[in-house]
Amino acid sequence: MATEEFPDVGQQALVDAAREGDKGAFDELVRVTYVDTYTLAVRLTGNEEDASDVVQEAYIRAWKGIRRFRGDARFSTWMYRITANAAYTHLGKRRRHRTESLDDVAEPIEERIGARPEAAAESAAMMGQLSEAVAQLPPKLRAIVVLKDVYGLPHETIAEELGISVTAAKVRLHRGRKRLREMLFDEQGRSAHAV
Repeated sequence: MATEEFPDVGQQALVDAAREGDKGAFDELVRVTYVDTYTLAVRLTGNEEDASDVVQEAYIRAWKGIRRFRGDARFSTWMYRITANAAYTHLGKRRRHRTESLDDVAEPIEERIGARPEAAAESAAMMGQLSEAVAQLPPKLRAIVVLKDVYGLPHETIAEELGISVTAAKVRLHRGRKRLREMLFDEQGRSAHAV
């Protein structure tokens, strides 16, 4: 949908129009939230091909459920929830029909370059290690870690959307963070011994 049709229209007006069945308004919501939705999907799935499938499924679910969207949260937050559910479902199906190598790890989508080249190189290496470690987490733990630590969603929201208790969300977050520390510590230990 061309932006010209919706000049200076806020997201709430687009949501209201989409609730009434305006496909153009929904298309504009997709346009303004796509990058964030896709980035989340890549972080949750670990690769771009799966992320594309998850994003497509997430927007299909959003279109089908837009009339039930209460507006308690921003549309983008609602999309995070739907995307997390779609990723969780997709990864469960993929795990049952796994055909790809565990070595397929997505590169970080965004790396910030600092003013000092050595600091930038060190930061990029750490981001790469962290991305690899997150990608190696089991899907249940990965979803919680990304939704909480990257997107800052509250435990209650994560629990509700993943169909688990708040306590389970907290326990999984703790386990995910612990595994990340173990993987990163072991990786650094191996690197130090190799030098």
